Amino acid sequence: MTDDGATAAMRYKEIIALSRGSAENLRAWELARAEELAGEIEEAQTAIETAAEREARAAERATRWWKMALHNIQGLLWLDPGDEPRPVLTARPAYLERYLEEVKPSYQELVQAVLALGWRAKRAAAKRGEQPPV
Repeated sequence: MTDDGATAAMRYKEIIALSRGSAENLRAWELARAEELAGEIEEAQTAIETAAEREARAAERATRWWKMALHNIQGLLWLDPGDEPRPVLTARPAYLERYLEEVKPSYQELVQAVLALGWRAKRAAAKRGEQPPV
């Protein structure tokens, strides 16, 4: 009987030691995971801030192009410029620079078209003997 008692006590001590070791291992894993998650959260917050700054710069740039376009067509009273540009929710952020670079040639085409209209209007007015539009 003594052997069984000693064996049971040793087995009990073994189980307690294993459970303590498991608890310590779990605690260490949880702490490491918490640090890892804190790092990921910090990276995500940095990415969000960077994206927000990038969005603000893009919006400012688009607004600047829009105002320049409005300035170019202000003398064309028959041309309705429409509403101000709004963000396109389906646009891909990875293509932002490509989208912005597409604006410049379009703006230059607008300027050339307005200049051509101005030249034609002045020429037509001169043929009719009228005062050319300003």
